[in-house]
Amino acid sequence: MMGTLAGVLAEKQIPTPAENFRAAVEGDIEDVDGVLKILKINAKYHLTVPTGKDEEAKQALGLYLTKCPASQSVIGCINILDSTEIRTTPDEV
Repeated sequence: MMGTLAGVLAEKQIPTPAENFRAAVEGDIEDVDGVLKILKINAKYHLTVPTGKDEEAKQALGLYLTKCPASQSVIGCINILDSTEIRTTPDEV
């Protein structure tokens, strides 16, 4: 999912070096009729973007899941939640 998001951000001229782009991801696993199943993935992205690029970053975050092969493969089976903390910097990132 991060790779797809990085690609969508790159299309909008928003760079994603490691120091400005990370995610904290958790999953909920439950016993369903004796079988352990992943029921939910919660990804919180931390992104630093150049000043004036925050709206474009929000647009990218609104559509990357529809372009992501991994998320499209499990949507309907696993609930995917995402959120983002966006910081801006006046310097080029």
